[in-house]
Amino acid sequence: MPRKAAPPKDTPPPRRRSYGAEADRALDLWVALARCAASVSRVSARDIQRYGLTQAQFAVLEVLHHKGPMPLCSIGEKLLVTSGNITFVADQLEKTSWLRRRRSTKDRRVTIASLTPKGEALMERCFPEHAACIETAARVLTTKEQAALAQLLKKWGKAVQAR
Repeated sequence: MPRKAAPPKDTPPPRRRSYGAEADRALDLWVALARCAASVSRVSARDIQRYGLTQAQFAVLEVLHHKGPMPLCSIGEKLLVTSGNITFVADQLEKTSWLRRRRSTKDRRVTIASLTPKGEALMERCFPEHAACIETAARVLTTKEQAALAQLLKKWGKAVQAR
């Protein structure tokens, strides 16, 4: 197998622009967070595919499994997605009999989603396995590091959201 040619020695090293120490540090932090989130998301997506679900479908089922029946708009707020996307995902989940929708008795404009017994059984079976997958991915950090990171990310997220 032929070796890759080394770059010419007269090639200058990549240029790093500086925007000031604080901005550079913030940009490095953002890049590290985005790369970490993408890596963990890929691990999560691979695990979720085992159940024949998309990440969006799994997220809706997970919210309903842990929080109980709720309006579709509330699911969208929790998952940070549009109501149109939630409606599309709910349509898919309803076709597979994992989710049921009904009109609110208090406000007919509101649609309440809940898991069917089939959907509840699916989540009872697969969510513990998924939790173990995420636990394995997080094991590179100590328990204290995991807690500290969670606290810092919440602090950063809430501060940015408040702006």
